[in-house]
Amino acid sequence: MKHCILLCCLIFPFVLKSQDKIHQTFKDTRVINSHSVETLRKGILDFRVAHRFGDIAGEAGGWPTFYGLESASDVLIGFDYGLSDNLMVGISRSKGAGPLSQNINAFFKYRIMRQSEGGRNPFSVAVLGLGSYSTMQQCNTPGLLCFFEKGAHRFSYNLQALVASKVTNRLAVQGILSWTYRNNVEFNDQNDLPSVGLVLKYQFSKVFSLIVDGTFIFSEFRNNELGPDGEKEYYNPLGIGFEWETGGGHVFQINLTNARGLIETDYIPYTTSNWGAGEYRLGFTISRQFKL
Repeated sequence: MKHCILLCCLIFPFVLKSQDKIHQTFKDTRVINSHSVETLRKGILDFRVAHRFGDIAGEAGGWPTFYGLESASDVLIGFDYGLSDNLMVGISRSKGAGPLSQNINAFFKYRIMRQSEGGRNPFSVAVLGLGSYSTMQQCNTPGLLCFFEKGAHRFSYNLQALVASKVTNRLAVQGILSWTYRNNVEFNDQNDLPSVGLVLKYQFSKVFSLIVDGTFIFSEFRNNELGPDGEKEYYNPLGIGFEWETGGGHVFQINLTNARGLIETDYIPYTTSNWGAGEYRLGFTISRQFKL
């Protein structure tokens, strides 16, 4: 898996860029859980706030928590910046929903190729690298992830290759090849965690669209591990939502997902909520862009 992603990074920069009119595949740089192939334009600062509430239904949801609205699974505040039209960087602070919480996250995303109308470039291609550092207080129980026997155990990483195409004026599709690495894992778990993702967008109008994304994780531990109650413990993240572009550099997104975390190093390895048991939650993202 690591070799496949590295090969993509080495080959795609040599693809010739088309002079045809280019496509904007997505309205935002994110699609619910996943990143999109889009990058910020040079000199644009994006201030971003994202929130995940608690379970709507299930044992932890319902009326006692006002269907999850009185709980917070994860909260993120961050800034992204366009160093060029094809290269952006970002930093954020997230509460975290997995065993490693209170995370500082930093990433870069480079768009290698952009789809054009003439057919010479049928796809948009980007690569992304992300690192997370947990600042949570060290616990006193050896064997737990929060024990942090070494400082390096606080780090986790994610590397992605993203390929997208605007199939029609209304429909866009994106595939994601992803590799997550954690320096410290639970017993029987694996440090390397490969996964693939699929993103769909259907544009109802110029400013309103339906978005869906899902991630399938290749992990025998996650596919077979049972919790204390004998039920499956880990699930693949899946989300569905709506996106509004309200003008003036403002994008608003509201969604439902079983993922509790907001960052790849959190929701990919640590999604333990089951759609079938009502363990899904309301989330929203507000993005405001400024020209610097």
